[in-house]
Amino acid sequence: MTIRVLIADDQGMVRTGFTVFLDSQPDIEVVGEAADGRQAVTRVAELRPDVVLMDVRMPVMDGLAATREILSSDGLLPKVLILTTFDLDDYVYEALRAGASGFLLKDASAQQLAEAVRVVAAGDALLAPSVTRRLIADFARVGPRRPRGRLDDITERETEVLALIAQGLSNQEIAGELVLSEQTVKTHVGRILAKLNLRDRAQAIVHAYETGLVRPGE
Repeated sequence: MTIRVLIADDQGMVRTGFTVFLDSQPDIEVVGEAADGRQAVTRVAELRPDVVLMDVRMPVMDGLAATREILSSDGLLPKVLILTTFDLDDYVYEALRAGASGFLLKDASAQQLAEAVRVVAAGDALLAPSVTRRLIADFARVGPRRPRGRLDDITERETEVLALIAQGLSNQEIAGELVLSEQTVKTHVGRILAKLNLRDRAQAIVHAYETGLVRPGE
């Protein structure tokens, strides 16, 4: 199935470069572009892409506000991949709270760009270890928010899996840590997201810190 992508960036050369490469991939199609956040919201409603590559610093409406508006609407929602010039920007925590599925550095290679689109389209989060560390630091700075759901909604095993997700471990690493098959871990992750009403791994990490399951410095 072809992954439909919308590129939102105020730099025309960035949009063109991303479009040319992504359109050359057999499983990806760029269906539209947006030069600011407001235009991104409108284009998403019109085109219904699977993935939005969203720059943060844009005129009219920034990428964070656009992400919140897009992901608060009804219907089938796209995955949002935040574009950033460096991975220690101050907006990491708020972008994940807004519903972003991950981050991509603008200097990433063409192959990394395509793979990032595939990863988030498949429902996984794209969080580099440096971004996860920044998320933890941001959580320590801003403190807990109102939790999305209760941890007693999930089993003891699922709680263990969630704690390891929050530490940035992959399914394969969690399987090794808990002596489970990778498929079993994948099943646990799916149930955790469903029970806690979370979109993806990125929101699961935020949730684990907000509820106090994992604390900064642990």
